[in-house]
Amino acid sequence: MRQTENLPRDAGAGPGLTLATVAVVQFMVSLDLSVVNVALERIAAGLQFSDVGATWVINAYALSFGGLLLLGGKAGDRYGRRRVLLAGLAVFGLASLAGGFAQAPGQLVAARALQGIGAAAMAPAALALLSATFPAGRARLRAFGVWSAVNAAGGAFGVVIGGLLTEYVSWRYVMFINVPIAAGAVALTCRGTTAGPPPLRGRRPDVLGAVLATAGITLLVLGVVRTDQHPWRSTATVATLAIAAALLGAFLHVERKVAEDPLIRLGLLANRSVAGANAYNLLLGAAMVSAVYFVSLYLQRVLGNGPAETGLEFLPFALGLIAGSVLAVKLGYRLAPRTLLIIGGSVTAVGLVWLGQISPEGRFVTDVLAPSILASVGFGLCLGPVVSTATLGVAAHETGTASGLLNSSRQIGASLGLAALGTVAHDVSSHSSTAAALNNGYAQSLTLAATLLAGAVVIALAVLRPDGPTPSREPIDRTTPAFRSPVE
Repeated sequence: MRQTENLPRDAGAGPGLTLATVAVVQFMVSLDLSVVNVALERIAAGLQFSDVGATWVINAYALSFGGLLLLGGKAGDRYGRRRVLLAGLAVFGLASLAGGFAQAPGQLVAARALQGIGAAAMAPAALALLSATFPAGRARLRAFGVWSAVNAAGGAFGVVIGGLLTEYVSWRYVMFINVPIAAGAVALTCRGTTAGPPPLRGRRPDVLGAVLATAGITLLVLGVVRTDQHPWRSTATVATLAIAAALLGAFLHVERKVAEDPLIRLGLLANRSVAGANAYNLLLGAAMVSAVYFVSLYLQRVLGNGPAETGLEFLPFALGLIAGSVLAVKLGYRLAPRTLLIIGGSVTAVGLVWLGQISPEGRFVTDVLAPSILASVGFGLCLGPVVSTATLGVAAHETGTASGLLNSSRQIGASLGLAALGTVAHDVSSHSSTAAALNNGYAQSLTLAATLLAGAVVIALAVLRPDGPTPSREPIDRTTPAFRSPVE
C-alpha cells in the first residue's frame, strides 16, 4: 500500500506536484553548492578575505550542512516533513538575502553557515517526501530520474550561472539568486504537500545524540579542511581528529544504549543497501566536487580564462549530467541499480583519468571538453540509482533519517575529498606559483579523484546485492497519477 502520510489531498495536488516541489528544492540546494566556486576570487577581493579565509565561504556551508543533516532528517520524521521543509526554506532564503548584503568577511561566512542550517533541514525532508510518494516500481524510477537530473542541473549550472553573474553583474547575486527560488519553493510546498500527522509525543528528543553527532562530524571536517594551515601530523590536526573520533564513538554508544528515541537506529546501518549506498555516495561526492573545483581552477589560473568564460565552458558538463540522468532512467527499466552504479562509476573514473592529463599549454577544446562530458555522463548515471538504493525498503517513519544520512555522506565526502585533494595539489605545486606547477598539482588531484571512483565501484561490487528486482519486471499502469508530468 502506498504511504500517504505527506501526500497532497486538495484538488490541485498530486504526485506530480510533489515531485515538482522536491525538484525545485533540490535544484536550489545543488545550485548553492557550486555557484560560489567561480565567484570566490571576486568575493575575496571585494570583502578583503585572506587567501585562507576565502575558503571559509565554502567551508562554513559545508560544515553546517554536513554536520546537521542527521538532525534535519530526524526532525522531518518526528515533526512532519512539510513543517521542517518550510522552516528550512525560510532560513535558507533569509540567509541568502543577508549574504548578498554582507559588508565584511565574518558576515558572509555567518550567512553561509545559516544557509547550511536551512539546507540541512530541507534537503532530507524533501527527499523523504519523494520516497514516500513513490515507494516502488517504475514510477519510483522515473521520479528519482527527474530528481537526479535536477540535482545534476543545479550543481552543474551553478558554475555557469555563478560565472555569468560574477562577470557581468556582481558576485553578490550568487547569493541573491536563491531568494526568488526559495520563495517559489515555499509556494510549491504549501500547494503540493500536506501538513502530515501531528508531532510525535511521549519520547524525549535525542538532544545528546544530536549534539555529539553534529560536533563529531563538524570537527572531522574541520580537522581535514585546516590541513592547509596545520599539516596532517601536526598536534592541532591530530588532536582535532582524535576528539572527533571520540565524539562519534560516544554518539554510537548513546544511540545504542542511552537514547529513548535515537537520532538514527543503528540497525539501519546494518542494512547492506543503506550502508553500501552511503559509502558509495561519500566517495562519489569526494571525487566529483573536487574535480569540478580543480577544473575550474585550471581554466582560470592556468589557461587564464575569466569567470564568465569558465562558467560557459562548464555548460557541456551540465548537459552531460542531465543526459546521464535521463539515460539512467532508460537503462533502469532493464538493469538493476547496482549495475548502473558500477557502469556509472567506471565511466566517471575513466573521464577523471583523462582529465588528469591536462597540460599548461593545453586548451579547453583539446584538454577538457571530451573528458568532462564523459565524466559528467557517468556521474549522471549514478545519481538516481544511489538515492533509490539508499531509501528503498526503509520503513516509512525512517525515510527522513535515511535521506539525511545519504545527504550527509555526500556533503561530508565532498568536504573531506576537497580538503584532502586540495592538500595534495598545494604540496605538489608549493615550490612554485607558475602555471606549470599549478597544473601539476591539479592534474595529480584529478587522477586521485579517479581512484576514489574506483573505490566506489569496488563497494558496489562487494556490498550491494546483485539480485535485486529491476523495475522492468513490474506491470505498468500509465493511467495512475504517478505518471503525470511533474509540472502538471
